[in-house]
Amino acid sequence: MKLYLVAPLVLIAVVIAASGAAAVIRGWVLPMNRRHIRSPRLYGWGQLVTAFALCWQVVFGLVISDSATRQWGALTGGAILVAGLMVMLAGQLKRGRS
Repeated sequence: MKLYLVAPLVLIAVVIAASGAAAVIRGWVLPMNRRHIRSPRLYGWGQLVTAFALCWQVVFGLVISDSATRQWGALTGGAILVAGLMVMLAGQLKRGRS
């Protein structure tokens, strides 16, 4: 396990998860993102999924030593990461006509 890779990735995941939890619970988004976000709660769910995917990547990419398990885990983590980014993008899109 490479601690110099694990520590920053987990720290980034915690920061993203805290921001996502604030968006889901309170509808609060970081000031630099407020202008772009149309649905804060959906954007927050995307952040939570992205944070989970980063932790998943850390566990399967750096902690697990079995090569077959590591490959499938990293591939799954990449798919979860893309799904989280797509949910975040959906939170930025304009809503339908009102």
